[in-house]
Parts: sequence; structure tokens; C-alpha cells
Amino acid sequence: MALNNPAFSNPAFQDPKAVQTYPGGRQAAGLTPPAAQTQFSTAQHAGTDAAAQARLEGMYAAPSAGAVETDRMSYEDTVWKTVGLFAILLVTAVVGWVWTMAGVTPTQGPSILPWIIGALGGFVLAMVVIFTSRKKVRPPLIFAYAAFEGLFVGGISAFFEMMFAGIVLQATLATLSVVGVTLALFASGKIRASKRATKIFLIAMVGYLVFSLVNVGLMLFNVPIAGGAFGMLSQEFMGIPLGVIIGVLVVIMAAYSLVLDFDQIQQGVRNGAPRQYGWLGGFGIMVTVVWLYVEILRMIAIIRGSN
Repeated sequence: MALNNPAFSNPAFQDPKAVQTYPGGRQAAGLTPPAAQTQFSTAQHAGTDAAAQARLEGMYAAPSAGAVETDRMSYEDTVWKTVGLFAILLVTAVVGWVWTMAGVTPTQGPSILPWIIGALGGFVLAMVVIFTSRKKVRPPLIFAYAAFEGLFVGGISAFFEMMFAGIVLQATLATLSVVGVTLALFASGKIRASKRATKIFLIAMVGYLVFSLVNVGLMLFNVPIAGGAFGMLSQEFMGIPLGVIIGVLVVIMAAYSLVLDFDQIQQGVRNGAPRQYGWLGGFGIMVTVVWLYVEILRMIAIIRGSN
């Protein structure tokens, strides 16, 4: 079910058995389950193993045992890790905003350098985090990703704010509303991921990716059909900008992506994944939320630009 977000392709979020042998898992920590221990146990150690297993089960069953004591993922610990990552993003977003606005004059517009540096740096680090996390989770790389992503968000936000005053506040409130409603529905059990919905989501994502690449290509080669600040998204269909119609569908896809992210974190907690994978959970949520924010920002810009 983690097909939407590569951050959750780690076995710790997929298969409870994978946690046993994964780096930092129960077996790696010397906490091999009884079924595996019987291969190596001898008769004289049977009583000791049983007692050790009983203490282990008691430790994990104790209500007072948190993520620190058990070294396992928990909802609370993952939430705090996610908050920490977004705090880094906000700090560097301020830097990106100030950097973009610096030197703006009546004859010189905002700088797009923070936007470009943040986007490229964030993309490279995201790929590194995704492909290396199957062997080991490296929180410093995730911190660096959050910093570059903040630079990108601050830069692009300042750029759009120069064009449409108040658009950043509108996009921020809309993003928080979508995230809040999605989380509330998931927590209440009213919305859940399903195989059929995920297949539809994947098809839609591939289609949107192809459309976006074609749109960028048409804009680069100045093809007439891609006229407007947002290429084909600026064109109208039945009096409504195409970007608004597609934007609504993309927001729905991003909301479902959040559902999948929450579902994978839930699976990680149930599987007893190592505590460090809480950083991957926060990373996955950040990827989706930033995508959601940028899409809403662009959709609002298209609406305001068409008026």
C-alpha cells in the first residue's frame, strides 16, 4: 500500500516478519522471537530463554513503556519528529523568503535563486534518503532535506506573493484545512486506504506526471497551445481554467496520499518498527504536504490571474 510515497517502501512498514531481521529490528537487537531461538537453544538454556522472553513481553506490554524505553515506533514519537522537521522547514522558509525579496526594486523582480537551489537540493536529498533508507535511516539527511525544502517553499511563496498579495495565507489555510480534515477522518476510521482506490490513485498520478512533463515541454518550446503563465493549465474549458479543474483533482489525490502515509505509519507502529523509522514517517508526510501546498498555491494563482 506504500506505492504512492517511496519513503514508505521500507520493509519495516510492510511486513511484520521483515522487522525481525531488519537493521535495528528485534533480531538485530538480540531480541529474536521464540520460534527463531529454538534453532539455537539447548535444553539447559530453555528455562533462561523462557524467563527472558517473559520479561521482554512484559516490557512491551507495560503501559508506561514509551518509544524511548522500547526503541520502537509510536504515534507520539512520530508526531514530534514530524513537528521537528516542519520546524526546520519553517526556519529555512523564512530565509528563502527574505533572500527572494532582497534587492527587489521597481526595475528588478524577486530572485528565483532560492527557489531553484531549494528544489534541486531537496530533490537530490529525497532520492538519497529513499534509496539509502532500506539499509539505514540517516536523520541528518532528512534534516537537510527539510532545510532545502523550506528554502524552496519560502522562495516560491515569496515569488507568488509578489504577484498576488495574500495568496500565501490563503494557500496555507487551505493546506492546513485539507491536512486537518484528512487526519480527522482517518483517525475516526471513516476513511481508509484500499487496493482498488490505490490503483486508481497510481493511474491518476502517472497521468498527471505525463501531463505535467508535456506541459513544461510545450512551454519551453513556446508552443501556442501552451500559452499563458501556466501553459495549458491557463487555458479554459467551458469557461473554467483547466488548471482549476486539474488542481481540484490533484488536491484530492494529495489528500488520498496523506491517507496512505498515515496508514503506513500505523502499520509501522503495529509491526514494531525501530524508533528511528519515525523520521521516515515524518519525511513521507512532509513530501506530501509540500506537494499539496504547491498545488493549492498554483491553483489559487490561476484563479486570481483569470479574474
